This record gives sequence, structure tokens and C-alpha cells, in this order.
Amino acid sequence: MKHLLDFIIKSKSTAGGSTIITLAPADNAQLPEILPGQFVEIKVENSPATMLRRPISVCDVTPDGHLVLLIKPVGDGTRHLCSLPIGAKINILLPLGHGFTPCAAHERVLLVGGGVGAAPLVYLSRVFSQAGAQVTVAIGGRSSADLEGVLELYPESVETVCSTDDGSRGTPGLITANEVFSRDWDRVCVCGPTPMMRAVARIARQRNIRCEVSLENEMACGLGACLCCVEKTVEGNVCVCKDGPVFNINQLLWE
Repeated sequence: MKHLLDFIIKSKSTAGGSTIITLAPADNAQLPEILPGQFVEIKVENSPATMLRRPISVCDVTPDGHLVLLIKPVGDGTRHLCSLPIGAKINILLPLGHGFTPCAAHERVLLVGGGVGAAPLVYLSRVFSQAGAQVTVAIGGRSSADLEGVLELYPESVETVCSTDDGSRGTPGLITANEVFSRDWDRVCVCGPTPMMRAVARIARQRNIRCEVSLENEMACGLGACLCCVEKTVEGNVCVCKDGPVFNINQLLWE
């Protein structure tokens, strides 16, 4: 069930050039159930250039019922959201889309992220770890600046590794060249730039590992009405916002 709720900004911080915003439902409302991989649509007030809501992945849901979002200021709408002060009220439609498939206890899961794609993996890693899975998070970036404060978002119960293109933090090179891919995994979950996700998908196919990816197609309505986010699949065209954003790679027409 989708909910339209007002939220109050409780705290703000930064990570990897993005703003982390922690929100609490206004008027003592209860946060609805949110699954890892789902997203929200935020109304942007007082931004003349922003007519539509902005889709943002759910970064985390805290035990005390707060919603955590990681927003990269790339346009007028997201820059405006990042500039809002603590105490500001924002209106959010949530939860939207379909998330990652639940894990089994003792399942060995590798979560791979890049850029703002690291955001939805925070909540996923927490839920999977609490379910008894053995979780490792691998994050890639161009430099250490892209990873500043990002790995610290993940719970202590999960292993974190990283790679940077310039070698300034972690293993030098692309994240797909990290030694973590040589280990045995039951499943891989990925979110980030499309070339990275395609590369991870190829590795998963070669090793016969179950793989799910969270697509980042441009979205507008979040409800499957505007057809901005259509993706071609083995079952025909689907709306990423409604039928995803998480898909098994076997559903996608990826080489």
C-alpha cells in the first residue's frame, strides 16, 4: 500500500559528495513497512524549475522508525532538497516499486555498489545480516572522495571492501577487478552505473551466480503512468518504477 506522508528533517550529514537526510513522520504518524530496494517520490516545494516529484532510493530505515535518504545534488530539484534545513517539512509518496528478494539464513551474499547506487544497499545489508546471511559489501568509486563517509553507513555486522580508479583508497582499479569476486557466493545484488551493473552481471552469469540489479532509469511519476522509465525485458517492455526497480538479470536483455 502506498502512503502520502509529511516528514520532518531530523538531521543532515554528508557522504561521498551527497547529503544524508534523516526524516521522521510528522504528526506522530507511523512509518509504513518498506522493503530493501524500494524507493520514494519527494515533492519539491519552492523550486520553480522542478515540476515533478523526485525519485530517491531508500538508504535505510532505523529501528526507531526514521527514514534515511542519500541525495546527490545533480539538478535543481535535488540541490533544493539538499539545501533544506533541519526542521523543514517535506511530502513523500512511499513505498514504491519492488525490492530485492529476501535472503535465507547463512546465504553468502555479495552487494556491489557504485555512486549513489551504494544507498539502497545500506538497508539491504542490514536486513540480510539480521536474517542470518553472510554479507559483504563492495563499493567502487573514482577516488577516495567518492567513498568518504560511505562505507561508514553500513552496519558493523557486514564486511566492507572498496576499490578506486586512482588507487587512493582500497584496491586500485574497477570494483569488478576486486578479489572479492573470486570468492564463492550464493547471490549478488547490484546497484550503480549501468556499465558497472552489466559487468557484474556478466561475471555472475559466467559463474552461474544468482544476480539481481536495481536499475536507475529516469523516472517521473513513480507509478507506471508516464512511461519514462521503460525497459526492454524477455517479457516485453516494462516500467522500472512499477515492475522494478529490482530485476533478476535473466529478465533483462543484457549480453
